Amino acid sequence: MSKPEPEFPRGTLDLLVLKCLDTMGPLHGYAIARRIEQVAGESMQLSQGSIYPALVRLEQEGWIAAEWGMSETNRKVKFYSLTKSGRKQLRVEVAKWEKATAFVARFLEASR
Repeated sequence: MSKPEPEFPRGTLDLLVLKCLDTMGPLHGYAIARRIEQVAGESMQLSQGSIYPALVRLEQEGWIAAEWGMSETNRKVKFYSLTKSGRKQLRVEVAKWEKATAFVARFLEASR
């Protein structure tokens, strides 16, 4: 029996992908997923069924761009990179996340 996936607020994966590409530069989907898992430790495991729909959605929004290239294992893969619009959206998403977490932290502190 597999461990149930933890629940994260809507939009969290999009934010993580945008931040990953901002920090690491162009990466293919598998590398993006592994990097997010590496930073998250054991708190997040990504499947192809979650990372690739997110990449398609972000590309459709114009926040990332895709270009075919060769992976380190010599396979043809799509490399994703952050667009100018994606950098702007990353700033918006980070600000929203910081505002939401600050609110929750204040609320939890007030509840003690």
